[in-house]
Amino acid sequence: MVAMKFAILGPTASGKSTLALEVARRLGGGVVNGDPFQALQGLAIGTGQPSRADQQGVPHLGYGLLPMSTQLHPVGFGTQVRQWLAEVVQPVLVTGSGLYLRGIWEQLDELPEVSPQVVAHVRQWHQALGAPRLHRYLSGVDPIRAAELHPNDGSRIQRALALHLATGKRPSELLSGVKKGVPTDWSALLVLPSREQQRERIERRVRAMVEQGWQEEVQRAVDNGHAEDLRRLRPLGYAHWLEGGPARSIEARITLETQAYAKRQSTWFRNQLPGIATWDPDAETLEQAFGKMGLAL
Repeated sequence: MVAMKFAILGPTASGKSTLALEVARRLGGGVVNGDPFQALQGLAIGTGQPSRADQQGVPHLGYGLLPMSTQLHPVGFGTQVRQWLAEVVQPVLVTGSGLYLRGIWEQLDELPEVSPQVVAHVRQWHQALGAPRLHRYLSGVDPIRAAELHPNDGSRIQRALALHLATGKRPSELLSGVKKGVPTDWSALLVLPSREQQRERIERRVRAMVEQGWQEEVQRAVDNGHAEDLRRLRPLGYAHWLEGGPARSIEARITLETQAYAKRQSTWFRNQLPGIATWDPDAETLEQAFGKMGLAL
C-alpha cells in the first residue's frame, strides 16, 4: 500500500504555512517548501520564508537554499522538491504556486528549454509595452492560452510568449498534456479565507514585511550584484522596490498587486483541482482541518 502524502495549498497570506506546521507536528514529520521564490537565498523577508521562531522546532526543508542565479523552471524545480520530500520521513508539502505544483506532481509535459536571450528579449518587451499590450499580442498567436491569463499577469504572459518564440508553437499546444486534479497518493487541503479576510491578511502581511526590513533586504541584494536576477525572476513585490519612490506608496502598490495575485491563485486552485477540500482558517478549527485530511484523532 502506497503511503499517503500531504499537501497544504492556498493563496499568499492565507495561513497555509501555519497549518502545514501543525499538520507536520501531528504527523511527527516536517514541512517541505514547494514555492520557487521561497527556495531562493537572500529573499527571506519579501517571499515570506518562515523564520527559526516561526518553525517552532518542526523541521523545515527547501527554504533559502538555491542561489538567486537559479533559472527557475516548473519541471526542474519539481524534481528538486521531490528530492526534498524524499529526505523527510513524513513530509507536508506547502505551496501557493499552481504551475510549480504541477511540476512537483509530474503533471506537466517536459517543456522545451528557452534560451536566456529569448527570455531577456520578451522581458524588454514587457518593460517597454506593459502586460496588457503583450496579452493582446499573445491573443493573436494563441487565443486559447491568452484566454486563460489575466491581461495584467505579466510573468505568465512573458513565459507564454517566450515559449512561442523559442518553438514556433502555440503555448497551449505545449501545455496540452497537463493533468487536472490531486494525485491519488496525495491528501491535499486548500486553505481559503473569505475574500475580505484574505485582503486584510495581505495588508497586514505586507505591512509586517516592510517593518521587518523588506526595503533593506532588496538593497542588500542589489549591493551584492543581484539587481538583474531580481528583474529576471520578478518575485512578487520586488520590482516596486527596484523602481523606487516613497516607502508608503510602494507598500500600497505591493498590497494591491498581492491582493490581485491572491485572487488569481484562488481561482486557479478551484478550477484546476476540482473537488479539493477547503478550510477557512478564520471560521474553522484546526481539528476540522485535520478531519478533512483524514488526520482526526
